[in-house]
Amino acid sequence: MRLILSIGGGVLALVILVLAFLAWTPAPPRVDEAAIRAAAAEYSARIIRDSLGVPHIYGERDADVAFGLAWAHAEDDWETIEPTLIAARGELARYDGQAAAPTDYIVQLLRIRETVAARYETELTAEARAIVEAYADGMNAWALENRGRVRSGVLPMTGQDVVAGFVLRTPFMYGLDADIGELFEDERQRTISIGETETAFHLIDGPNPELGSNAYAIAPSRSDDGATRLIVNSHQPFTGPVAWYEIGLHSAEGWNAGGATFPGAPLVLHGHNENLGWAHTVNAPDLADIYVLEINPDNENQYRLDGEWVDFETGTAALRVRLFGPFSWVFNRELLWSAHGPVIRQPHGTYAIRFSGHDEVRGVEQWYRMNRASSWEEWRAAMEMRAITSLNTVYADRDGNIAYLYNARMPVRAEGYDWREYLPGDRSDLIWTEYQPFDALPLLLNPASGFVTNANNTPFRATDPADDLRREDFSATFGIEHEMTNRGQRLLNLLINDPSISGAEALEYKFDLSYAPDSPVVRLVSQLLAMDLDEDRLLIEAQDVLRAWDFSTNIENRSAALGVLTAIKCIENRHDTRPFTCEPEEALRASAEDLMAHHGLLDPEWGEVNRHVRGEVDLPVDGGPDILRAIYCGCQELNEDGQFVGVAGDTYIMAVEWDANGHLESRSIHQFGSATLDETSPHYADQADDFVAMELRDFPWMQSEVLDGATRDYVVGRR
Repeated sequence: MRLILSIGGGVLALVILVLAFLAWTPAPPRVDEAAIRAAAAEYSARIIRDSLGVPHIYGERDADVAFGLAWAHAEDDWETIEPTLIAARGELARYDGQAAAPTDYIVQLLRIRETVAARYETELTAEARAIVEAYADGMNAWALENRGRVRSGVLPMTGQDVVAGFVLRTPFMYGLDADIGELFEDERQRTISIGETETAFHLIDGPNPELGSNAYAIAPSRSDDGATRLIVNSHQPFTGPVAWYEIGLHSAEGWNAGGATFPGAPLVLHGHNENLGWAHTVNAPDLADIYVLEINPDNENQYRLDGEWVDFETGTAALRVRLFGPFSWVFNRELLWSAHGPVIRQPHGTYAIRFSGHDEVRGVEQWYRMNRASSWEEWRAAMEMRAITSLNTVYADRDGNIAYLYNARMPVRAEGYDWREYLPGDRSDLIWTEYQPFDALPLLLNPASGFVTNANNTPFRATDPADDLRREDFSATFGIEHEMTNRGQRLLNLLINDPSISGAEALEYKFDLSYAPDSPVVRLVSQLLAMDLDEDRLLIEAQDVLRAWDFSTNIENRSAALGVLTAIKCIENRHDTRPFTCEPEEALRASAEDLMAHHGLLDPEWGEVNRHVRGEVDLPVDGGPDILRAIYCGCQELNEDGQFVGVAGDTYIMAVEWDANGHLESRSIHQFGSATLDETSPHYADQADDFVAMELRDFPWMQSEVLDGATRDYVVGRR
């Protein structure tokens, strides 16, 4: 018996050793440090950090500027840039474990790496490749000097990695992740998080933080002084891979741009140059289609198409998933593709997905051309590429032109189908292969009203009604949204009723704090006030609080806490006359109990509840959900401290102006500061006070302005 136990113990130990050997994560290839240093020696960039630590990059060539931008951004936000890079490679689960495996699977299912590799050399110009490769070289050079902050196996970063990051993130902006997610869950949709850094590109239950935005432009004819004005106000998560980072870029080759970018992006995504500017908001065109496939009962790897059984293209997703410590395991999962596109096989059916941009890698090039455009004609030519697959865009320039474009890479689809529903997968004539021309898109250029605006609302309400585009002029196959938002309605009300808009007024409207009279919030409160609540003392007192509400969200307001807390339980962000998502009476009761439990009263000042928190900074903040001064907490209940802490909404704000003589001035503010994750930096939260006070600072454009009060001035590269 003792011998048997001894042998059994030896076998068990051997099995454990074999499993440990198999599960040991293999070491990555050795980094060629000499090659990284040699590449860095080809560049020279001067980085001047202004009085708020914002980097302004100067170089002889555009490539030098891209190299310097990468270095500066890595200094401030490497811990966000790094997982963005890894996610685009489809390798995030190797580092972050099971929660990141769905993203790796999607990267392989959508063939992101293969698409980039096949099209990188042939579809991107040499100029665009030079920018993304310089950016990659800058990241590598910085990482080599800071190896302690870099995960094993990440280096070297390549230009294709940069492009793959664009290809992965862009479809998320129009909701492809939700389309894919609904196929995996019968009852509860799951999405890929692009919110907080710690959950970036991880599978999460429920929606991401709000991705909204406000943008508007005022023509000289509508200004009080003949100026052209542009308000840039994207609503994003406060941190993570789609959080804004402010930059200034200046090249002797003529690339001059200021504004904001995302981690992993080598240029300004929205902002301005000396001649023109633009702002994006998220739109919701129908750019993804789901087909229900009929499977051969005798061969599960065949589907019916045009009356014949056709073989799936098959593959295997090898997902290396970190277990603990140095141990990981490779899980193999089925990959299928049909003539339509990627295929997902589930117990309730087999589905194929076809989405706009599945064959597109030039998004970064289009933004680069927008950065460098010097006129409406050049900027429009960049937009005609349609390589950016979605996003509303508001435009203004020094010549007084303004425009609103409902930008989307629209498929050419057969009429007569509701393309937002599932489609029959057995007909090849429903597999679209072409895109609509640029001229087919909703575009409003220089309307007589003198202003254009969008706040994630329908494009058919973008200016004075007399100048608006008409819905009937555009195909129903575009799937253009019909809804308004409170922000959209308030902006229209304010701009329509002001025939002569000053710079101060343009900014004042951006910080408006009210819900519109025809908003769902007002409709909800009106319904609650009309209820007979059967002598329920708590609810009757709650009615009294709501009755006193003027529907503002200023920090002193004593009804906003109860009103907003009730409204976010019943109303989605995109709304018009949709039914409430829960019973109003139940929402009011839950909100009243929540306030009583944490504050002991139903009417605390809104500023006691609504907070802007950054490290040790904890400030009351005006605004709220779907307010032009947008603040989202990503929750429906108060936290343990009885607060809503903002996690998304108003982030980077920029006000751009060309006066009647064409002179440029711009002002900006960031919700925190340029040091995105470095809590020890003086720029970690140095803009928070002004952000809460709704005050913008002058954005330094000329080098002399940048040097005035500069906190640091240094050169990177060796050329």
